[in-house]
Amino acid sequence: MKIDCKHVWEHISAYIDGEVDAALRADIDKHLETCEICSAVLDSTRNVVVLMADDRVFELPAGYSERLHARLDRELDLKDPG
Repeated sequence: MKIDCKHVWEHISAYIDGEVDAALRADIDKHLETCEICSAVLDSTRNVVVLMADDRVFELPAGYSERLHARLDRELDLKDPG
């Protein structure tokens, strides 16, 4: 069966979880060999899964939130046409 990018994207989660049947897995593997876009989608999706499973908590540096909001406000003011 010839599959396209849409088919790969519809099954990407099940593919990562190993929940697709052998025939579909083979078709997706064949598609991934030649499709850089779907390969990138697969890598990105795997990265999101890894990041979401990471239970570490990172503390932001003191004042980070205030500096971020001030910078966003400055950037938005520069782009405001009015």
